[in-house]
Order: sequence, then structure tokens, then C-alpha cells
Amino acid sequence: MKRRLITSALPYVNNVPHLGNLIQVLSADVFARFCRLRGYETLYVCGTDEYGTATETKALEENLSPRELCDKFHALHRDIYSWFEIAFDTFGRTSTPDHTEVTQSIFLDLDRNGYITSQSIEQLYCDSCHRFLADRYVRGTCPHCGYEGARGDQCEMCGKLLDPMELINPKCATCGATPKPRTTTHLYIDLPAILPKLEAWMKEASIKGFWANNAIQMTQAWIRDGLHPRAITRDLKWGIPVPKKGYEDKVFYVWFDAPIGYISMTVSLAKEKNFDWKSWWQNPDKVELFQFIGKDNIPFHTVIFPSSLLGSGKPWTMLHHMSSTEYLNYEAGKFSKSKGVGVFGTDAMETGIPADVWRFYIFWNRPETSDYTFTWADFQEKVNGELIGNLGNLVNRTLTFVSRYYNGVIPEGEPDAAFWKEVQKLEENVAEHLEQAELRDAFRSIFAISDLANKRFQDEAPWKARVEEPAKAASLMRDLCYVLKDLAIMTYPYMPKAAENLAGFLGLSFGEQGLSWRELGPVGLPGTVRKPEMLFQKLEDDLISALRERYSGSQKERQERDAQENEARHAVQTPAAPPSAPPSEPPEQRFSKLVDLRVAKIVKIERHPKADKLYIETLDDGSGKERTIVSGLVPFYKEDELLGKNIVLVNNLKPAKLRGVESAGMLLAASVSAPDGTESVEVLAAPNASPGDRVILEKTEGGPASSEIPSAIIDIDTFFSIPIVAKEGSAWVGTKRLVVNGEPIALRRVLNGEIG
Repeated sequence: MKRRLITSALPYVNNVPHLGNLIQVLSADVFARFCRLRGYETLYVCGTDEYGTATETKALEENLSPRELCDKFHALHRDIYSWFEIAFDTFGRTSTPDHTEVTQSIFLDLDRNGYITSQSIEQLYCDSCHRFLADRYVRGTCPHCGYEGARGDQCEMCGKLLDPMELINPKCATCGATPKPRTTTHLYIDLPAILPKLEAWMKEASIKGFWANNAIQMTQAWIRDGLHPRAITRDLKWGIPVPKKGYEDKVFYVWFDAPIGYISMTVSLAKEKNFDWKSWWQNPDKVELFQFIGKDNIPFHTVIFPSSLLGSGKPWTMLHHMSSTEYLNYEAGKFSKSKGVGVFGTDAMETGIPADVWRFYIFWNRPETSDYTFTWADFQEKVNGELIGNLGNLVNRTLTFVSRYYNGVIPEGEPDAAFWKEVQKLEENVAEHLEQAELRDAFRSIFAISDLANKRFQDEAPWKARVEEPAKAASLMRDLCYVLKDLAIMTYPYMPKAAENLAGFLGLSFGEQGLSWRELGPVGLPGTVRKPEMLFQKLEDDLISALRERYSGSQKERQERDAQENEARHAVQTPAAPPSAPPSEPPEQRFSKLVDLRVAKIVKIERHPKADKLYIETLDDGSGKERTIVSGLVPFYKEDELLGKNIVLVNNLKPAKLRGVESAGMLLAASVSAPDGTESVEVLAAPNASPGDRVILEKTEGGPASSEIPSAIIDIDTFFSIPIVAKEGSAWVGTKRLVVNGEPIALRRVLNGEIG
């Protein structure tokens, strides 16, 4: 039996992963799921890369210790990958004792074998911070492309690897001072000395392992340009201590220790699960190592990490296949963690679009041979056209037909040999592509099978054949049910939840005793199906438009927008001195003294040009003059649902500008949050009242509420100091309901909740 050891590039722990980053962990997940379906013994290892300058820098920014920052972001990464249904065998960390032990062990092997040298170099030193500056602590102008924000290790614009000393006009990234060169001594891995071993290994491995073209070309370019000894230590605090006399104040460079994390994470798992980790990592004759990375990480996985293993002299399991992708770009630019540009994992989770839909789009367009640009229009087109129009359509029309006309029983019939010959040829094609980790081509071949089945359904018109040629119709529907079973199996690595749902429609399941790749073909169905539910929801224009606006700009710009819109959502305005009232005064009395509520009619409504959650509403408040307010109701109401509606207005609220538009008051709405975090909102309405009518407290045995109209302008804090709640379908202040012309304000969607 084949044994497949699978890794994906360790995500760096200092930021939220975006869709471009997610390609690697998702790709490895698809391949691992496929290998398990094929019956291969499979181990998928990943985890967070936690040491180095970037962690120290981010920790400083957030006023956390490096450990606290790593704990925070490890959990965040773990939760995002869990939402995306990524089935790691282990998701570990590099900041563990096991990782320190394994890294130091490999270093000591290299040192004993003569592959570690030392060299004194000029390094930038910041007199203000009193320390040598590691590469990421330096910013400046790239000497290759002129980009002014280049980091000391790599230019994000042109991709060139850099030394901080190369930067033009360097600055300390922490304090902004100009650092000066100073002598320091570091340890180096002697890549030129290891080169003969590396070349001999690569010549064989790249062919046997069918490496991607960009992996071969980039590695050959590194070798052709001449390998040089590469520093493996840094003047930092947060990292693995160097176990060598004279270097106790230094740590290992993160790109030396990070790939070793694949090994150390397996060591940790082996201790937990009680197996021999060497059966995976020191078993080269029986284990194939597949690694999934982006093209910017290629040299570290084909030169530096292999050189470390080869130089150690131990019988390590070496790279078999390198699956390296090009870049996924975003709309008009690049995805960027550092700049916060793109769709991030947390963003995808918030859209309400299921993980499988995102997984579909990523693999339909996986940038295997060239860069690909994510656009919201393309996302909508591919999901609605291929995922729903092709696969979803086949599932729905087939199972609905069998449920309706055959009472859910798969009819007996002879398989169409010519049809199955085409299907099985495509299925073989899928398997061949997947065996070589050509995930996009395999995925599109799966959809070619669905397309073929849809064409047969259309050509043979079962709605007619059922009456005129019942045997032909029975054969068709039986074949299509088996095709759906095959599609469930083949799509399971890509869209596991959808595949499980599809299998469930057919009375099947996945798991240890469930469906596997062996079940492909016209066999293995229990005989009945159930009427399907919709596998996927169409992406409507208004949703895509809102998401495009929502995720435009950088994360920082979005946060600023969100803060401003949150103010609008709650009508937060500049505090003014509120009228004095004893804190112990009942809320009913405070309300009657301070708050003037009126009925107003929305006569015009439009989207705020600078905020995707805000409406600008023009009101008739009964005064004879138009009045404008701003409300954050876009996520909850369409324009035509609000136009012409009689709402309840806080008439004496101090005006405030919200994203450049003055809001003269605030409408009232009830809201409640569900356990899953979704929010329901209902605008308070007075359909039988007229603009200008007062909304007051109901009469009780104690007599009518005060008829005096509050004349003072109040601020938002004063207003919210008086609790107004929805209770059993009415609006209440303390023990009294809000009424207009004696009629209680009624709620139909949010029966219980807060009002503001």
C-alpha cells in the first residue's frame, strides 16, 4: 500500500490568512482526502509558523508578548481552517519543545558533518532601539524595482529576496530612525558544499516526482546563479536558541527552522497517538512526500530544507512531488496580508456563503500554471453557471424526477454502455490528474461528467420517454443516479459537505465503512433516493454588489468604515450636557420628561454613497418641511420595504454627521441576536397614524402620562439611558407600552429584544 506524507506551507502566525494563502492548505486537504478515498495510508501535517521577526514586530504593535500573539493567531487560524472543512491529521505549532529539539538536532548533525560555517558581517544596528535589526525590522527602497516599502528580507512588489544592507534609504521599522552598519557574527549553512548532494537528488526527484514547471525553473535558477552560504541565525529574542558556544544570544533564522516544523509536528502527534514518527520521516523507500506551497516559497522547499536534511546525513524522507501554484490576485491588485487587501478567511466566514462554494471557486480557478485574478463578478458567474447551473441542476432534476415519477425508487434498467464508456474515461482522467496533484484539471473533468449527464437528460427527454419509451426512461434515470453517486465520491475531496449531502440523498455516506474510490461505476446504490434539497443557493446581484463594496480597500479602511457605520447603526453622536434627572427616577418618568417621539413617513430613500450599510432617508415629519436621517438598515431591509413606511422618529435628538451626511434624528428599530450570531431587526411602524403624531406612553390606572412635549435637545447617551424593549410583540418603557393615538406599537418579526 502506498504511504502518502502530505504537507502545506506553514501559515505565518502574525496575520489572518486570505484566499491566496488558503489555496495551499486547501490544496493539500483535497489531495489528502483523495488519497484516503483511494485507500492510501495518509498523513497530512500542517501548523502555524510562529518564530521570527514578523512575530516580534506584530506583538509590539498589539502590545502583547510574542507568546500571547502566537496563542491568539494560532486559535484564529485553527478556527478559519475548521470552517473551511480542512481535515488535518495534525495542526501544530513551531513554538513547542519538540520543535526546538528536532531543529537543534538537525543543526548539530550539520555542524558535525562540517556544513556549518561562521562569518562576521556588517548588519544594520539601530542606536535608538539598541539592537541589531533583523531583516523585517528594516524598511526601505528596493534596489531592483524602486518600491519604497520593501522589507529587508523580500520585496513584496517584485518578489526579489533581499538583504537589509541592499535597501536604499533604510529605516528602522520600529522607531523610524536611520540604522547604521555594525559588525556581528552569524552561523551559515554551507550550501555550496552540499550542492553535489542536492544536484544528484534533485535530478532524480524532480523527474520521479513530476515537479511543477515553476518549481523546476526557480530551483534551477538558484543553482545556475550560484549558491552561497546562507545565514541561519538572527539577533532576536523570539526563536530557537542556538546550541553552540559563543552563539547563545542568537536564535535560528525562521526559514531554517520553519520547514523542520513538518517533522516536529509529526513527532508531537506520534507521542499523542503512540506511533513511530520515523516510519514517516525516515522511511524514504516506502513514503512519498507531497508538499503544497506558493511559488514564493519554492527555493526554501527545494534548496534550503532539502540541503539541511541531506547535510545531516540521516535517512530522511525527501520531497517526492512539489505542487506549487502561481499567485491569486484580487480585483485590480494583489492579495496582501501586510496591506490588508483582499478577501480574508474571516471575511469569507461572515458572508453567509458556505465554505464549499468558496472551495469550488478556488479549485475551479486554482492558479496552477499562471496567475489568476479573483473578481466578484467572476465568482458570481462561475458559481451560478457551473456549480449551480451544471452540478446543482443535474442533482435537482434527476432526484426530483425519480422522487416524483418513481416514488423515490431507482428504476430497473440496462446501463447504456456507450454512455458509461465516456463517463469512465473521464473518471480515469480525474484519477490520473489527482495522482499527480493536478487539482484544477481533475476538478474540471468532474464537471465534464456532470455536463455529459445533463446533456443526456436533455436529449432523451425523460418527461416524454416515461410515457412513450418507459424502458429507455428507466435506463436513463438509473444511469443518472449512479452518476450522481460517482460525482459525490469525486467531489468529496473538493466540497466535502455538499458531497455528504448528495450522498445522503442517495442513502449513502462517507467514513471508514462508507464510500470510497472503489465504488465508482454503475454499482453500489441501495435502491431508493429521497427528494433533494437545494445543494447551493444562487448568488444574487444585490449580494455580490454589497460584498464587492464591503471588501473594497484595505482591512484598516474597512475597520474605519465599520466603526463609522456602527455609529450610524446606533446613531452614536457627540454627547451634549443632558438635562439633569435623578438616577433613581423610574424610566417612564424620565422618558416622558426627556424624549419626544413622532411618527414620520419615509418619502425618499437611497444608498449612502460612502457606506455600504447605510440608507439616507427623507422624511415627512408633519412639519411641512423635509427632514433627512441616516440609518444602518441595508443588511436588513430593501429600499421598497421602507419607502412609504410610517416609522417612529426620535424627534428631539441632536443632529450628527454620519459619513458626511447630517442625520437629524433617528428611527427606532427592535433587534435580537440568534445563538449563531445572526441578527434580526424590525423597524417600529405606525401604519394607522399620520406624520407628526406623537408616540407616548399608554394610559394606566395612575392616569395619563405627561402631556407636556419635551423641548430640550438630547444626546444619544441620554436617549439610551432610558431602556426601551420589545416584549411579547409590543414596545415597552418600564411598565408601560408605547402607543400612538391610543393604539400600541406592534412588532411582528422581533417579538422580544432591544429597541434603539
